[in-house]
Amino acid sequence: MTGSLSSVALPPMPMALPALGAHAQGNASIDKAAQSFEEMFATQLIQPMFQSVGVNPVFGGGHGEEAMRSFLVQEYGKKIAATGLLKIAPQVKAAMLHAQEFPPTSTLQEGQKNV
Repeated sequence: MTGSLSSVALPPMPMALPALGAHAQGNASIDKAAQSFEEMFATQLIQPMFQSVGVNPVFGGGHGEEAMRSFLVQEYGKKIAATGLLKIAPQVKAAMLHAQEFPPTSTLQEGQKNV
């Protein structure tokens, strides 16, 4: 093989079109992050209630129940957030979108302008 690579004909590269799904994927990740925040908030909101409740001596699971209680509270938090009654996720999403559109001036690179 004495030929050079420049003599090999390669097919032309297709023009990269803007990905229509990229914006939707970005919004989906923002939606997921906002929903996760609301779940965490609801969990933290109800956790003190369960710290003051003792284990039922008749039907209680003892140390196993105490160990698994945090998972139960976390699932309750997810269910509360799924109802949307707290209305925290839409506000978090709006704040994240706003921060994405208008980053703080301290994070801009030299030569960039905040419009």
